[in-house]
Amino acid sequence: MKFTKKFEIRWSDLDANRHLANSAYQNFMSHTRMAFLIESGMSSKELVKLGLGPVVFYEHIYYFKEIMPEDSVTVSVELKGISEDGMFFEFVHNLYNQQGKNCARAEMLGAWIDLKTRQLSPLPEDLLKKIKILDKAEGFKLLTKEDTRKHQVFPKDLER
Repeated sequence: MKFTKKFEIRWSDLDANRHLANSAYQNFMSHTRMAFLIESGMSSKELVKLGLGPVVFYEHIYYFKEIMPEDSVTVSVELKGISEDGMFFEFVHNLYNQQGKNCARAEMLGAWIDLKTRQLSPLPEDLLKKIKILDKAEGFKLLTKEDTRKHQVFPKDLER
């Protein structure tokens, strides 16, 4: 399934240089991910019922071309990776202007957390199937816990 969402640029989305602020990129990507989840049957109501919430480990954004006030932007979301139990997930977003130029790309790694125990939690099988219908990004892979630590060296007291 290909999933995209279109946005108009608002004055509040701009920074002091009068182009799209980095926080707006993150907001557009987050909104696109949540719109996909909602359309896939994973509304906030459903997640509350299950006691689950998504957490972000990191977002890396690569900027290629400015997005200006008169532009509109279309944001795509693809699945770059997921663990067998659905606990860990990685999405890729591309942001395109109205001419179809790829202006930015972002990688986001996250997991599901049990909101009662505050521990990472697998995703129920029926919800896992819904995420897996998303288009797969180039380099798609099954994620392991080790994949969530590949970009950072942690102090000994944080290793578990």
